[in-house]
Amino acid sequence: MRVPASLAGLLAALALVVSCQSRDPAILRLDGESVRRSDFERYVADVEARAGGPRGSVDPEVRRGLLDAFLEERALVIEARHRGLLAKGAPRADEAAAVTKLIADAVPPPEVTDAEVEAWHAAHPEELLVPERVTLRQVLVSTKNEARDVRRRLAKARDPRTLDTIARAQSKGPEAAVGGFMGTFERGQLPPELEAAAFSLPAGATSEPVQTPLGYHILRVESRQAAREIPFEEARERIRDRLVREKRAAAQRAFVADVMARARVNHEAALVRSRS
Repeated sequence: MRVPASLAGLLAALALVVSCQSRDPAILRLDGESVRRSDFERYVADVEARAGGPRGSVDPEVRRGLLDAFLEERALVIEARHRGLLAKGAPRADEAAAVTKLIADAVPPPEVTDAEVEAWHAAHPEELLVPERVTLRQVLVSTKNEARDVRRRLAKARDPRTLDTIARAQSKGPEAAVGGFMGTFERGQLPPELEAAAFSLPAGATSEPVQTPLGYHILRVESRQAAREIPFEEARERIRDRLVREKRAAAQRAFVADVMARARVNHEAALVRSRS
């Protein structure tokens, strides 16, 4: 039995489509649209190019993490298009704005009650503490004899600007040009040797020479701020803003999860590298 030429042509075309799809399978289907493995391959190649690495340099674990982000991004783009926020065939440059609008429409600003603010305050007292801080200047020199000489000059000086002058002329620290002004620090932000000296001195006091791998430091405590608890009235709006951000983030995650739950995803096909 001979197959009509028209039917044979149709069958051949169908076979070609099936063959192409098997080589480039759909990895996400949603609302009648498909995203294929080749789309993900181009995305990974773009990431590699931006990172300056060769093609194929992304390891399997990173590739898996990229896939999750890529699938969510494409699903949200399809959802935005389905809701009329993005025209079919619109350029990639328009997609981010459409997704932002989609999420803003789907996740309205959450409300936070006074009771929730008070409950958070009661449960997190340690997060409402302003730690102890010191503001420092220093002179950094190379030898212990230089450091002792600087310390003696500062002990005899009556002008508080003397350290500023010595630092500009003699210090090899990076802050020498600003009179040795280092900034304000909390515990844990300085090298251990400097922290021990800085937090043991009262405001206005000058340390003995402190040795570190950089040389010998003479520290001046410009000011101190004792640790204190932030009063609830002062912290109220800060807490409310934090809870709003947390609620909004949770609602956005739930919305994305709902969109992904309606999608058909083929992770395995995406994680197998194409041979082309």
